Amino acid sequence: MSDGDERLLDRPIWSALTTSQKHLAEGGPRARRYPVDMTPFADMVDMSEASFAALGDLLAGSQVAALFTPEPVDVPANFKVVLAETGEQMIGSPADSPLRDAEIVKLGAADVAAMMALTELTKPGPFALRTHELGTFLGIRVGGELVAMTGERMKPGKFVEMTAVCVHPDYRGRGYAQVLLAAVARRIEARGEIPFLHVFSHNASAIALYERQGMKIRRRLHVTALMKI
Repeated sequence: MSDGDERLLDRPIWSALTTSQKHLAEGGPRARRYPVDMTPFADMVDMSEASFAALGDLLAGSQVAALFTPEPVDVPANFKVVLAETGEQMIGSPADSPLRDAEIVKLGAADVAAMMALTELTKPGPFALRTHELGTFLGIRVGGELVAMTGERMKPGKFVEMTAVCVHPDYRGRGYAQVLLAAVARRIEARGEIPFLHVFSHNASAIALYERQGMKIRRRLHVTALMKI
C-alpha cells in the first residue's frame, strides 16, 4: 500500500501512527495512541481480545481513547463507551475564498491559551495543549482577539487532516472558515500532500459548507470513545 493509497483513510489513526506520525506513537504492534496532551486518538491493529488488552495497557485512570473505524466497535466488558457517533470523511481541495477585512496569521505556542479558549467556546472536537504541534495552524484575529482558526492533525501517509475549524459566534457569516480551510489546504498541497477532514454526520451545515467548497464525502466512519472500567 503506497503513501498515497486512499485505503489508508479507512483507518486514519492507525495509518497515521504507522506512517507519517509514527514518531509520535505510544504503544506497540497491537495498539497505538498519540500523546494524550496532543489528542485522545488511538487505534488497534485489529479488534481482537489481545489488541483491546494492549489498548487498555496504554490508558491510565480516566483517560479516553477515541477510535475512527470503518465498522462499529464491539467493546469488551472491561471498557465503557463514552461516545458512539458516526462521522463523514471528506476529501478534496477547498476552493479559494477572498478575505477582505482581516489578516491570516500563523499560530504557535504563544497562542495556545487563545486557541484553547476558542475551541472550548465552539467545540470543534478534541483540542489539547500540544495539538498545535501536530501541524500548521492558521488563525484570524480581530482587535487582537483570536476569532477563527483551522489547522492540521492526523497525517496518514501523504494525506493530511484539516481540523479545529472554528469561528467565534460573534464573527460567523464573514467567510472566515472558508478562507482558513482554503489557506491550510494550499499549504498541504504545496508539500505534495492531499487534504481531507472529518465532520460528525449530524452536522449538516458544516457538511454543506465543505461541499460548497468542492469537497466530497469519501465514506462514513464510526467514532467511538471509550475508557477502562
